[in-house]
Amino acid sequence: MPLQRAKSVDTLYEECKDYDLVLVPDPPLGDALNRRLEISHFGPFATTPRRLATGRRETAEDRLAFLDVVDNTSLGWKEAAHAIGNILQCWEHQGRADAILEYDSFATPATHAVLDCLGDLDPTTSRRLTDYVIEDDKDVAVIGIDELTPLERSVLPDTYTSIDLLAESSFEPPGFRIYDSATAIVDTVIDSITADNADRVAIVLDSESRYSSLVEASLEAADLPFYGGPGFNDLSDHRAFLRLLRASQAGSDIGIAAVKPLLERMGAAIESEHDEKRLRAVDLPAVEQLTALCDDLHGETFEAAAARFESVTGASLEAFCEELEDLGLLSSHASADAIERLEFYLQTYEVPVDRHNDGVLLADAKAAATVDRPAVFYLGMDDGWTHAAPQRPWVDSDQAYTRNIHQFQRLLQNGAAQYYLVQDTRGGRPVVPCLYFEELFDGSFDRFSDLESTTHARSFRPPERGFDHEGPDVRPKKHRSISQSSLNRFVNCPRDLLFSRLVEGPDRAYFEVGNLFHDFAEVYANHPDRIDEEALEEVTELMIEATRPFAREVDEPPNRTRYRIGLETIAAFLDENDPCGAAFLTPDTGWGTNVIAEHLDLPIDTAYTEWWFDDDTLGLKGKVDLVLSPIELVDYKSGSRDSARQVVSKSAHDPPSDTPNFQALLYLTYHRSQVPDERLEFTFFHFLETLDDAVAGRGSLEDCLTTITCYPVPFDRHIAREAVFEDLCTDGSGDCRKTLEQVSYADYERILAAHAFPATDDRDELLASPLGQALHGLTRDVVGDYKYVRNGCKQLLGHLRDIRNENFFADDLDAFESFVDERIAELNRYRAGEERFPVEGMRGEPNYRRVDHRDMILEGDA
Repeated sequence: MPLQRAKSVDTLYEECKDYDLVLVPDPPLGDALNRRLEISHFGPFATTPRRLATGRRETAEDRLAFLDVVDNTSLGWKEAAHAIGNILQCWEHQGRADAILEYDSFATPATHAVLDCLGDLDPTTSRRLTDYVIEDDKDVAVIGIDELTPLERSVLPDTYTSIDLLAESSFEPPGFRIYDSATAIVDTVIDSITADNADRVAIVLDSESRYSSLVEASLEAADLPFYGGPGFNDLSDHRAFLRLLRASQAGSDIGIAAVKPLLERMGAAIESEHDEKRLRAVDLPAVEQLTALCDDLHGETFEAAAARFESVTGASLEAFCEELEDLGLLSSHASADAIERLEFYLQTYEVPVDRHNDGVLLADAKAAATVDRPAVFYLGMDDGWTHAAPQRPWVDSDQAYTRNIHQFQRLLQNGAAQYYLVQDTRGGRPVVPCLYFEELFDGSFDRFSDLESTTHARSFRPPERGFDHEGPDVRPKKHRSISQSSLNRFVNCPRDLLFSRLVEGPDRAYFEVGNLFHDFAEVYANHPDRIDEEALEEVTELMIEATRPFAREVDEPPNRTRYRIGLETIAAFLDENDPCGAAFLTPDTGWGTNVIAEHLDLPIDTAYTEWWFDDDTLGLKGKVDLVLSPIELVDYKSGSRDSARQVVSKSAHDPPSDTPNFQALLYLTYHRSQVPDERLEFTFFHFLETLDDAVAGRGSLEDCLTTITCYPVPFDRHIAREAVFEDLCTDGSGDCRKTLEQVSYADYERILAAHAFPATDDRDELLASPLGQALHGLTRDVVGDYKYVRNGCKQLLGHLRDIRNENFFADDLDAFESFVDERIAELNRYRAGEERFPVEGMRGEPNYRRVDHRDMILEGDA
């Protein structure tokens, strides 16, 4: 896949060194040529038209124009910024400031106001370019004239020499190096850099990508110098100060997570358990200090706020205050509107930052095409490297695209050695290469592995660069049983299960609410006669108090209604379904404490509530909310209801569901060991399912219940039973009943005994299976070759399929026992270090919506 070779800086210098003035398309190329000057040169040698016109004092004219316009006009900040951007862009592409007035939709009062203001402003870069004239006596060369904009070309003299940036020869790209993750790519780069060679290395990346922060953090951690990194807005003190300003206006509902970086900057370490709570509901000294600071800032100026921030953090905001003064905000009140305008300005304009130009050069892939370093690493190279052409009538999109292609082609060839480091997939999806590759390589491809590439394993840092590590002198404890929640997590993403054991998560409102609902259900099952109107009100208030740190004040009334209806629905269910206990339970099988029982001073002395089990033989453990009878278990749920079909579908394990949930299957498997050879039931009681109906005065307990039946025989034996045949004759669909009424049970049983039920849900495929053909043949022989007979057979097979998809059977539980044994064996291998905890679960890529520690798992990480 050869490319047209870009001329090296040395080659370009040899072609232009004898000229008086050399104009180039980007500043890095001019700087590189100037560094190669062999003799003293009077005046500029290699420079861009902008630097030439401004005497190398090129400034961000859009930002300076904005400062002047908002100071001298009544335009709103966003309106002014929009008009300035359009005028300067049109000026760049059309060569005149007033060219924008030729486009009727842009000739607005705001545009006229900005043009008038620009006329009175000290000459901007664009104005200087428009007015600049190169002396006739200069011998001028222009490198890459096609990459100059019309405004930049306006400075060219009548006579000049044009020098191409591309040579006639070809360049063979080095090929892509594919890594598993962005972290692996960054580690590889950092391992190649030392303090001695840092000045000879450049890293090209998309400054808005994850690579930017990863590279900067890794260079800082390795104590390696670099420049071209974080801008004014990215400086940690500036970010923290803005966060303080926002917090001072946020009111009582702002959460701890929103201000945690600010608290850390103030020297406070806040436990993660508080992350989901409201700031003003957490009783900690550091939090109280921050809330007092936020209160003190009401009515204060930006200057006073900056001084308070500096006093509590020890930071310096000198540069930030200078910018505030330029904006006319320093002495203004730090109101919500003023803070919003400040944030808009910082997000819109790049504020200059003084940098030390030594160490590794970090170059933005969309900023310039010249990187004058011997070794250049290119990171990512995905569609984020593609320029977004301005969608304006004065922009020639074809010319802009061609200019971007040429710059990209040159960018790929910088340095004596180039290293293209990329990911082929991210989050299980192909990483799309930069659009320009298709043009340059004259082909179409969806991912980097479609091109010339090599795959690399993750590189690990040398031990001296990492944390000290001393392996524990203990053998890992083997897991002998697993809960349904851990099994669900393990099947979806084993590494998520690992992190759930290593990292404490925040307290959450729904945990608190769910636990209190469960506690109430246990209390009511034990003491229904002690729960009156007064007790219900007490419990409701207890739940409000427990969740107050998480809830906004405006949410309290609807939450109170929700909690009260949930409690009443639980009470109604237990009134209609009096638990009768179970002979196999013992009084000491209860587990945990009950907050509501302690609050009401009521003992819990029954074994059939909160029944804890842990069976090493089966490898199963869990807690049953209610043993309603020896053959029926009940689990309370505050979430939305699933149908029986959905419950069974999510319990699948070959292959598993995208949303695995093995609770019903796991509990029934254990229950079978206690009550063998019985038909068992597991009921999910979704006590908030009918909340809306209950508020309106209507609702049914039946709408809250989903019951799964487990039959003590295999599925094929169950559907061959006479009771099932009789049910189909009575309750089946019309053609099914009409057909079976003329068939004997003996013939039905004989056919089902001879053929296994096919593993498909499609009724046409069911009918085409050996079982379907045998049933159709039987009914056709007995009833006749009628259309309703064929349809009746399809309906019959559909009913049998529904029985399979809405219930569990002995063979399901047998297969699940083997499945659990295999998962526990896998888990113990990972824990022993024989294999790494993988990101991918049994289905492959995890369902990230069900991954709790998403921020700790990199996409594509293996």
